[in-house]
Amino acid sequence: MLDLTKAILIKELDDGIIQCRVCNKNCIIKPNEKGHCQTRKNIQGILYTLNYAQVSSASSDPIEKKPLYHFQPGTETYSIGSMGCNFECPFCQNWNISYANIEKFSTKKITPNELIELTKNNLCKSISFTYNEPGIWLEYILDVTKLAKKNNLKTIIVTNGYQSDESLDLLISNLDAANIDLKGSSKFYKTLCNARIESVLKTIKKLNNAAVHIEITNMIIPKYNDDKEDLSNLIQSICDINPEIPIHFTRFFPQYKLMNIEPTPIEILEYAKKLAKDIGLNYVYIGNVPFVDNNTYCPNCNELIINRSSFNVNKINLTSENKCPNCGYSINIHL
Repeated sequence: MLDLTKAILIKELDDGIIQCRVCNKNCIIKPNEKGHCQTRKNIQGILYTLNYAQVSSASSDPIEKKPLYHFQPGTETYSIGSMGCNFECPFCQNWNISYANIEKFSTKKITPNELIELTKNNLCKSISFTYNEPGIWLEYILDVTKLAKKNNLKTIIVTNGYQSDESLDLLISNLDAANIDLKGSSKFYKTLCNARIESVLKTIKKLNNAAVHIEITNMIIPKYNDDKEDLSNLIQSICDINPEIPIHFTRFFPQYKLMNIEPTPIEILEYAKKLAKDIGLNYVYIGNVPFVDNNTYCPNCNELIINRSSFNVNKINLTSENKCPNCGYSINIHL
């Protein structure tokens, strides 16, 4: 049986109806109903979270798998996920937990204190909230991030970036890094995710202004978000925020409701990488493709900074001030 925890960031309306303010869906939830993410339930006029400390997946991973290439490179992160999502993506890679009924799905309870101990015992330097959307796990993540900071552990979210301003205000003080999935054009968000790109870009800006380390993932799906003009606009939107933000163009493989779509041609990923560099992004990578050059190079002189093979870091070539040893350019990296 799930433990019920009172939800935060709510607005009480008439007749026992509650508005959830955790994400930008702003769900209006009637008694005995759940919000869009299926993890927040109105029980007799009180909104409860069903997923506090409820874990569907947990493992120790190279941090490069998140993917984060510029945050604690070469270290292990303890990855943990729950259930539910506030999006409706037909291409979801983790649909079996994102869209499952948490009241009928078998989960394991891991308290914040237990998670800290698991992270230490696995010799990890950070905790990554991932697999499903962490934005809807807010109450648990807030408790964990506070404990992690006291224990000299970093915290990371791998997210769709659809948190409300109120959620971000609570998270920012203890959050260290985020990989944000910037999925496509405004039309892509409306038709495939039932969401707004403006809210995601606002999240990126807010985290960037708060000096939270950010990296972007864009999974390119043939016929859906591979239009060259749309790619250019997406890249420009990141460049306008901060050209130092790393981006990962990731290969799509048939999944969930898009089994009829072919894997992303390598040529499109290579085109996107070149386009991003031409527009002005300094760190561009390709994901889900073996044997590509995903080393990090100095944007100023092209000196090799980090040598990688798959998710393994072979060498880091930096000065003690995180500068290029050849030209002195400051590299956007957190060791």
